[in-house]
Amino acid sequence: MTTNGRIGRGALGVAVATLMLAMSPALHAEDFSLDALIEAAKKEGPIGVYDSTGKIVEQAENFSKKYGLQATGTKVKATASVEMAIREGQAKNIQGDVLILTDPPSSIVQLIPQGFAESWLPPDLADKIPVEYQNPLIITNSGNVWAYNTEVYDKCPVSNMWELTEPKWKGKVAMQDPLGKTSYDDWFNQMATHADDKVAAAYQDHFGKALETDEASATAAWVKALAANSPLLTDADEAAAQAAGAPGQKEPFMALISSAKFRDNEASGYKLGLCTGLKPWAGWLYPGVGLIATGTKSPNTAKLFLHYMMTEEGIAPQSADGKMSTNQDVKLPADEPSGIGAALDQMFTYNAATAADDWDARQDWQDFWRVNYKK
Repeated sequence: MTTNGRIGRGALGVAVATLMLAMSPALHAEDFSLDALIEAAKKEGPIGVYDSTGKIVEQAENFSKKYGLQATGTKVKATASVEMAIREGQAKNIQGDVLILTDPPSSIVQLIPQGFAESWLPPDLADKIPVEYQNPLIITNSGNVWAYNTEVYDKCPVSNMWELTEPKWKGKVAMQDPLGKTSYDDWFNQMATHADDKVAAAYQDHFGKALETDEASATAAWVKALAANSPLLTDADEAAAQAAGAPGQKEPFMALISSAKFRDNEASGYKLGLCTGLKPWAGWLYPGVGLIATGTKSPNTAKLFLHYMMTEEGIAPQSADGKMSTNQDVKLPADEPSGIGAALDQMFTYNAATAADDWDARQDWQDFWRVNYKK
């Protein structure tokens, strides 16, 4: 790792950023007609949509009913979607016409520059979507949050991220394995890149002294300490959510999980609570990038589907799980179970401008975790 806690910022990052800017067309709402797009789509064939959430099946069905078109949603992990998009593009046999990927680095470094996918911004919605979410188009921000058991604790038992590295929580933190979930590696790199001072400040706030470390960054020091504190590593959020939220426990885990798992409070009787007030963040947000496969035979239908996903009606099944539309007119439902909407100011947010750096650094963060993790 380099002295600033990042790996590989430089030529690749600059090249990708330049390419993305060059790809940005001048879009004007007055030149766009949704009705014309619908009519053009009706002349095309069916589309397939890949997303990492099972809700995409319902969303594709809803789209099909609304417009009288055929869309099929398939739940596919982000890494698999990228591989499938590349293979389908090389074979000129597009099955996933629309790709919704919770993997910005792969999208920005692999798919777009290499010509396997393209970004499209609905012109009539451009003034509702912040510029940082426009190219590539980011459809949603999803939360990974720290959670605790409300049956055992009347409030979050942890107030600082560094507490999770202490003996009290040894073997009592549940999270997905960073070796299998690359968004965690991206999170590490994003913190080191954009907010390392806040990680260092949290250390001083908790321990009453400045951080002294031989590591390249305060973030690296925290990651090392967390890995050495024997967290329970899972291959999915369900096991981590159960470790923290299952009822009837005496010493439940703390867990880092998707805000979507809070629906299990009703579905499975879990007692999950959002760990608000934790310094410096109660969780972090990661984006879902919406792309159109290059070579699709139904480009207008694909565009219409992305437009639909940017509306309150289209994103509703995912909003119910706490996924937040980048369309500022679309709000989370009042009964969203995690309560993340009221804690957005406590979330670390992803900066897609340095996604290429995250891509470069993934293997290094995985190696760093592997070396320091203790069971």
